[in-house]
Amino acid sequence: MKEDVLEQVVEDYLQLNGYFTRHNLKFRPSKAFPGYSAHEHSVASDVDVIGIHPSLSGPDRVRVVSCKAWQAGFFPAGKLAELREEKANPKRATWRHFRELWRPEWSEAFRDEVEKAAGQRDFHYSIAVAALKGPGSNDPTAAAAAWSADPTIAKHLDGCTFSFLTMKDMWAHLQASLTTTPAASEIGRLAQLLRAAGVEA
Repeated sequence: MKEDVLEQVVEDYLQLNGYFTRHNLKFRPSKAFPGYSAHEHSVASDVDVIGIHPSLSGPDRVRVVSCKAWQAGFFPAGKLAELREEKANPKRATWRHFRELWRPEWSEAFRDEVEKAAGQRDFHYSIAVAALKGPGSNDPTAAAAAWSADPTIAKHLDGCTFSFLTMKDMWAHLQASLTTTPAASEIGRLAQLLRAAGVEA
């Protein structure tokens, strides 16, 4: 059983939509990248979940998902303001949570790893969250449009599409898609048992 429950839900969600999945693919900047620093760049980051669909083409053939299982929820407008340094983050610098979107050395390494795993550099990038909160949170499409329109993110995701995935939407899809045949995953089985018990989650 994988440690992060949100990653498991994402994996089941993608598999139910026809994707073969992998998780926790490591990446870090190349030592040849200008400005490489062993202190700053030697510890790898990872791609949480990647899905490859055998019968699709274009960016949607490959789904790359970064999971942010923050129980307080995800504030898209606030986090974007923190990335732009329009708003202070009292803890860890916000770009470190989104380094593949915000720093060129990490973005290049990230896209290289996706290409190595999936055979293409264009893909559909999603941030999976427990829930969207704050201004604009009722419209995930608009929130995603604001993020993908940011010049820095647009540059690093050139050729890619962008979306937010919420736990509520993924869980509803899981419950609607599963049959009474025992599911292959623990999360799928949990969804079946909750539905059989009449529990709404």
